[in-house]
Amino acid sequence: MLKDITIGQYYEGKSLLHKSDPRMKIIWLIALIVLIFLAQNMYALGFAAISVIIAIVISRVPIKMYLKNMKTILPILLFTAVINLFYGEGEVLFSLFGKINITDGGIYRSVFMALRILLFIFISSVLTYTTTPNDLTDAIESLLSPLKFIGLKSAVHTLAMMMTITLRFIPTLIEEAEKIMNAQKARGADLESGGLTKRVKALIPILVPLLISAVRRSYELAAAMECRCYNGGEGKTRMKKMRLSLIDLFLSLACIIIGAGIITLNILL
Repeated sequence: MLKDITIGQYYEGKSLLHKSDPRMKIIWLIALIVLIFLAQNMYALGFAAISVIIAIVISRVPIKMYLKNMKTILPILLFTAVINLFYGEGEVLFSLFGKINITDGGIYRSVFMALRILLFIFISSVLTYTTTPNDLTDAIESLLSPLKFIGLKSAVHTLAMMMTITLRFIPTLIEEAEKIMNAQKARGADLESGGLTKRVKALIPILVPLLISAVRRSYELAAAMECRCYNGGEGKTRMKKMRLSLIDLFLSLACIIIGAGIITLNILL
């Protein structure tokens, strides 16, 4: 299952989203997440879902890449859906143990919340699949640049670098964990059977070497950055200048239309 996690990976391509300004992509992501959570009915959320599907198509990233993420969040999605089943009003459809009622409002709420989380995961994946870690670093640093005027000049670059390194090493640590699990299985370790307590104990031989590997990689990365005379953002220049283009203007207009559509559907329906 670990190999199916694609969070933080970049998929090389030449789509409109790949060519657009990374700063604008972060702004669009934040705007769409806010709009998804502002949707108050299924019509508005359905309109948001259509917009996310269009973004996925425009990204030209294979749909199987997005579906791989579903395997990892499926337990959380199901848990959220089940919990929301019991928080709804309306006609009682059936009862559990004579005390817990499942209503049509509960089913509606369950599907609504699950769809919200699903759209959040998909639209976030669009950003990471179409933006390189280096571009994300530069974009975050650029968007946070106003903080430099209140004495946080070095903190802006450090925060951007930390976030990018975190995204960059998620696939690496997942691959490392997969190798450790395969090695433990080859030695006869049973990682999949037994109760919850037994499975938790079986994870200890995996987590310990994974933690050691992560610490070792962090030291190696720090040494490599020192050898390259890395000194933070002081005096730093960029090989590629970020510039807005007609693509960014077009996609920004599309984002405004999506926002207007969701707000209109909230008011009218």
